[in-house]
Amino acid sequence: MLNNMQEVSRVRSTMKADGRLNPKLFLPFGKEQIQREKLNPHYVGGFIDGEGSFSVSIGKHKTLRRGYEVRPEFKIKLRKDDQEILERLLITIGIGRIYDCSYDRYGWYPHVKYKITSIWDMKEHLFPFLDAYPLQAKKAKSYALFKEIVLMLCEKKHLSDAGFERIVELRDELRALGKKAKTYYGKVSEFDKKIE
Repeated sequence: MLNNMQEVSRVRSTMKADGRLNPKLFLPFGKEQIQREKLNPHYVGGFIDGEGSFSVSIGKHKTLRRGYEVRPEFKIKLRKDDQEILERLLITIGIGRIYDCSYDRYGWYPHVKYKITSIWDMKEHLFPFLDAYPLQAKKAKSYALFKEIVLMLCEKKHLSDAGFERIVELRDELRALGKKAKTYYGKVSEFDKKIE
């Protein structure tokens, strides 16, 4: 029964040698495989304002001293027929990977996701780009919170209790700015509920 179920959007798995749970999905790829022209950087800034997502998750991790891992992620997800724009965006920023996402299970069109998960890639490529071509809409506040969290991780401030607590506070502020702000704002964070 499990073998017949299709994966929604994960592209990694321990079940396949190449990392795909769903063999219909293409492997992730980066700028090495793309031969496209760069986009106007001002256009990219506006595009990120509209479609970009800055998120920070905190998940359990068995081998870390604290038992939790902070995972920042920048991503943009579009329908697969818009893949070229994500490829050109990746070339313009200079870093990241593009992932194939399948939503067959829901009857949706296929999607692609541009993603940066390395804090060092964010610090060296994404942040200088967004500082040079600043976001103009309300996502600028999300970016400021996200950047502060990532830089704290780069400086290893998350290893202290005070630093980790500050990251949780900033992450909660970031979430309160998102799509689910009406349901999230003013509530106790999921992380805090798990600790109590």
